[in-house]
Amino acid sequence: MSTHSTHSPRFPIFRRFWKPAVATGVGGTAIVVWFEEIAMFGEEILALIFLPIMAGVIYLFNILIFKSHMPRREDFEKTNDIGAKK
Repeated sequence: MSTHSTHSPRFPIFRRFWKPAVATGVGGTAIVVWFEEIAMFGEEILALIFLPIMAGVIYLFNILIFKSHMPRREDFEKTNDIGAKK
């Protein structure tokens, strides 16, 4: 029976990206810059996903609001003499 226990790191994402951070620089700032770049990449991807969704919501809102302002057939059939010269 083995008494050796495996230690799982508290933050497994650090284990994945420590080599590129070390290659970039030795200081803690390099690690922060790497994670900041990863976060900005994720933000851009989320923006690209949500942009068409938000455009669709605005388009549907536009249709619902301005549908009541569309002229009806009765509006064309009625004639009014407002502004006509007498």
